[in-house]
Amino acid sequence: MQNFLVSLCLLGTFLHASAQCTVPASEFHLEGDYLIGGLFDIHHISDPVYHQRPEFTECSSKPFILSSYRRFQLMRFSVEEINNSTTLLPNVSLGYEIFDHCSDVQSFPGILKLISVNGLIQPWGEPHKNLSKLIALVGTYTSTETRTVAPLFMMDLIPMVSYGAASSVFSRKQNFPSFLRTVHPNKDVIEVIVNIVQHFNWRWVAFLNVDDDYGNDGLTLFINMIKDTEICLAYTKGLNHDTDYSKMFKQIQAQKIGVIIVFAAEWIAEPLIEAAIRLNITNKVWIAGDAWSLNKQLPKKKGIKNIGTVLGVATPVVTIPGFNDFIYASKSQNRCQNAEQEMFCNQVCNCSNQSPKDVIDADPSFSFPVYSAVYAIAHALHNVLQCGAGRCNGNITGHPHMVLAELKKSNFKLLNQRIEFDENGDPKYGSYSIVFWNHSGDAEEVGFYNFRPSFHFFINNSKIQWHTKEVPSSLCSQECRAGYAKTYDGIHKCCFNCEICPNGTYVNSTEDAYKCIHCKETEWSTDGSTSCKLRAVEYIPFRDSGAILIVIASWVFVGLALAMSVLFAINFNTPVVRSAGGPMCFLILGCLSLCSLSVFFHFGKPTISFCILRFLPFLLFYTVCLACFVVRSFQIVCIFKIAAKFHKLNSWWMKYHVQWLVITVAFVTQALLLVISYSYDPPKPYNETVRYPDKIILSCDINLKVYSGSVVLFLCLCSLCFIFSYMGKDFPKNYNEAKAITFCLLLLILTWIIFATVYVLYRGKYIPTLKAMAVLSSLYSFLLFYFLPKCYIIIFQPYKNTQQYFQSVIQNYTKTISQ
Repeated sequence: MQNFLVSLCLLGTFLHASAQCTVPASEFHLEGDYLIGGLFDIHHISDPVYHQRPEFTECSSKPFILSSYRRFQLMRFSVEEINNSTTLLPNVSLGYEIFDHCSDVQSFPGILKLISVNGLIQPWGEPHKNLSKLIALVGTYTSTETRTVAPLFMMDLIPMVSYGAASSVFSRKQNFPSFLRTVHPNKDVIEVIVNIVQHFNWRWVAFLNVDDDYGNDGLTLFINMIKDTEICLAYTKGLNHDTDYSKMFKQIQAQKIGVIIVFAAEWIAEPLIEAAIRLNITNKVWIAGDAWSLNKQLPKKKGIKNIGTVLGVATPVVTIPGFNDFIYASKSQNRCQNAEQEMFCNQVCNCSNQSPKDVIDADPSFSFPVYSAVYAIAHALHNVLQCGAGRCNGNITGHPHMVLAELKKSNFKLLNQRIEFDENGDPKYGSYSIVFWNHSGDAEEVGFYNFRPSFHFFINNSKIQWHTKEVPSSLCSQECRAGYAKTYDGIHKCCFNCEICPNGTYVNSTEDAYKCIHCKETEWSTDGSTSCKLRAVEYIPFRDSGAILIVIASWVFVGLALAMSVLFAINFNTPVVRSAGGPMCFLILGCLSLCSLSVFFHFGKPTISFCILRFLPFLLFYTVCLACFVVRSFQIVCIFKIAAKFHKLNSWWMKYHVQWLVITVAFVTQALLLVISYSYDPPKPYNETVRYPDKIILSCDINLKVYSGSVVLFLCLCSLCFIFSYMGKDFPKNYNEAKAITFCLLLLILTWIIFATVYVLYRGKYIPTLKAMAVLSSLYSFLLFYFLPKCYIIIFQPYKNTQQYFQSVIQNYTKTISQ
């Protein structure tokens, strides 16, 4: 490090000896008890310069920046005003040493002159001995310039108060311990820009930034700030002297970007806007950063109205009393001819052709930051020297680190503005103006953004004269209509397609515009809904007219079965009752009556017990009925066809009452199958929500696979019954049970085929009613077509209910068969 510092000393001495030039003294140098350094890019090198060997950069030959010259004059005015003050630094004079800092990386002679004594730099020497009179520095303007020169001031804790370096990196005190600034950091400017974009609901923007520390920092901050917003960065480009504007604007036009944010210094923004005019880029909204939003030349350019509407963020223009008079007085003195005194290089202005009006009317951006920077240093020195009561303590010698300590504690009022710094050296005061370039060529204030004492953002939309007569839009995709969800189209969240949300779903744009949310089971929606409605819950209550009729029919059935049982009991020993099955008739009628119990549980709100009882009585007791009819059919066939050939089989059947064994086995088997099935997966309430989107049909769900054993047994009994009964269709008329059973079975099969067909086609709330009707039909078919004819004979044709009549019928049938 010591070798490095020695080299700096030698370099400063060499440059001092080899690069002196003759300039007027009054513009850049003023003697005083304490010196304030100043770095202003009065001229600026926009194109990089490449040298084969070390060369000095002569700033006066480079492009002149009028706004920077205005800021340069403002520092001179501030020092003069403080020297004329009787309250601030009384009996202490401030001087200044100002340099034209035109290059980001090549303007070091002035820096070395500021920190040297008699051409030598002696850091960390004997404390407070042979030190420069420099107590602080005002500058520099750009972030890149500041990063280049700041380490030379940081090593001796010389306060560096910048009026324009806004990069976020300077808030890191571990890297820049003696850096402060009177301009807000990029974070605040980007925050205002994001708020403007959100205020006008622009989503699809381009961000053009100068390709340096300032611009790249702004781009990074912008990307981070829009992460959780609906703003999309459609295009970004770092601008420099080699930028191909034609290609860049073609890319912007191709993406249909309507809003362009330009975050760059004025010497970059000017050629950009001129290129937009030249290339006929029209109907855009331009958002200018604070570095060029108050530009005086561009709003008056020919064709500027064609590019669209220009909005900008700017430091508020503060009128500084006495500054205009100072400029007129300064320019009236013809000092340019006095070139006898030799001064250091880059203290040449070549600006004698600038009139006072030109300087006063120049871009006023960062004027108050310069003014407040000088005053902050003066107030800090005032406190260091313990000034008061018209004079300062002459026994105290101010040093840079002492001024730095007081600068950090700054708290004074300047032109109605409280000047303070936070722990990072950033200003705790100030606001931003939002400006609009009106048709008169002026930057008109249309809004503001206050940081302190409280946040407040406002834009007066009525003051803005849009190029489209109304607020223009900048969207990658038009907003979806209500009930449509967005689906991503590419990498940007702003680019999407719109798809209608199907029925049963809805989209809530405030929560998640990209997702169709499914309604709850108890809700429904039509296509393209933004909310769900409650479904109508439907089931057949007991008070339903159809349910009432079916219940009455069930009770009638039970009454008829009971009446028939009584009738059969009275006529138990008659041939008709015995041919109908004898004691088996009572079992059949009893089981049919028990089957009718299931009808009652088809109505009302389904519960687990209701669902079980809808199926259990019918399956179990109807199985017994079918087993009885199987046995009865088989007995009839035995009497007329098997007994003669297989006499022993018939005798064995009659002797051991095999018919009851068959019925018992069928009953027990079915009961076991049902117990197993119900234990594994019992019928349970089920909400039908698929067929009818706006309704919930309360029903019972049964797993047919689990109950397949019971169904197979049921079908087997039906098949056997049908086979045996069909074999006896040509038996004597008095033994027409086989025909009756066949007919009943056909009715049974037809009934359930019809029900199954309807069930497949229609799954509405009347399914339980239809099923109850099918059950009743199955019961009534045997009651009406098997038992009722027997009752008719017993009551109305008693002569047929005699032993003689039955024997005569059998004899006639035997003769017919033998013939």
